[in-house]
Amino acid sequence: MSDNIVILGSGESGMGAASLAAKRGYETFLSDNGKISPPDKKELKSLGISCEEGKHSPDKILAAGLIVKSPGIPESVPVIQQAIGKGIPVISEIEFAFRHVSDKARVIAITGTNGKTTTTLIIHHLLKTAGLNAALAGNVGYSFAKKVAEKDYDYYVVEVSSFQLDGIVRFKPDVAILLNITPDHLDRYQNDFNAYVASKFRITENLTSDECFIYCSDDLVISDELSRRKVESCLFAISATMRNIKENGAFIDQEHLIFNFNFKNTERQHRIPISEIKLIGRHNMINIMAGVLSALVFDVSIDRIIKGLKSFKNAPHRLEFVEEINGVEFINDSKATNVESVYYALDGISKPIIWIAGGIDKGNDYSRIRELVGEKVKGIVCLGKDNRAIVDFFSPSSIDISETKSMKEAIRVSLNWSKPGDVVLLSPACASFDLFSNYEDRGDQFKTEVRSIGKNILETA
Repeated sequence: MSDNIVILGSGESGMGAASLAAKRGYETFLSDNGKISPPDKKELKSLGISCEEGKHSPDKILAAGLIVKSPGIPESVPVIQQAIGKGIPVISEIEFAFRHVSDKARVIAITGTNGKTTTTLIIHHLLKTAGLNAALAGNVGYSFAKKVAEKDYDYYVVEVSSFQLDGIVRFKPDVAILLNITPDHLDRYQNDFNAYVASKFRITENLTSDECFIYCSDDLVISDELSRRKVESCLFAISATMRNIKENGAFIDQEHLIFNFNFKNTERQHRIPISEIKLIGRHNMINIMAGVLSALVFDVSIDRIIKGLKSFKNAPHRLEFVEEINGVEFINDSKATNVESVYYALDGISKPIIWIAGGIDKGNDYSRIRELVGEKVKGIVCLGKDNRAIVDFFSPSSIDISETKSMKEAIRVSLNWSKPGDVVLLSPACASFDLFSNYEDRGDQFKTEVRSIGKNILETA
């Protein structure tokens, strides 16, 4: 690898690559077309890395022997096209990090349109609670490169996006996981869904029989694409709908998760009661199955795995239980900013639902959840400045619909409509920026208001 490296972008990915490059002694220059924050400038100075902001200088960038590109920068940027034309390698930060991982270390990479973060957190938690030296990296926290620069870990659990996979060359995880593929980020792929699918499948391109590929066989896009590809690794199919996967993989059989595990002359079957798992929803069973199989690959005992599952807590704003008020459960799923995520939430709850939805509609097709809403939802509380799309779609049904403009109003309407045994579910299907700073702000306000109302009810009881 050339000793002269240019890093494009000063976000988490770029700063992580800068830290690793400095530690490994590369001559490094960082360029950001936007602003570089004062703390990052200070860090770059301490690392001895020169930088520029507000522009990409071709004379400096095209002198590089290697360019490490942040995932937010599309390949269509002129200076990158010029670099490619000159034959300068342009790679992603995860590729750069992978090239500097110890030969003894193991990498678990997780991708998919939905569920990446939860699955990444599950795997990291299972490995950590089993006493293994594991790092959590990628989109879920610190960049992969930052963690490699930090110290030598035995295991790296990395959440990866399609944008990061677009820039790999030799990246080869020991366990590769593909959860699902639904239309997303298509503007980056010239509105070509097949190009997006191919990007996700790049996680498999360097695998051999020594590695594992865990995939959801319920996803027809994945199954169809896999039928046309030859993936060299050991395959594990996971399913929330199939009753019996005889080959390698996992499935749900009534009240248990069943695991058929056969890898490197080790063959076992395990059963885990679903009652031992705190997460709800069939999609989370997929995430759990992927996590358990990953732990089994690294010889974690089933007893330690079950112990880890019992103590696992999901990231905030993902089907997060908040509080029970007068027998009504409040669940914060603010991260559900598309219809597919709402489908998973509705599907995973067996009780009658008051559904809080709305925000900035991104052209949602609500037909995907029409049947589930009809079966499970007793009332829709719209929370947003413009609720026409949701109101127009669901008005022909007999479901009560109310429009609200604040979180406090939405929760009070939900409480008035609910009775003991119901669930109030915030699962918006929309972006948050009309009334909130982001989905975290929306979820935090939901939790604050729910707890405030619960406290007031308790004090006046």
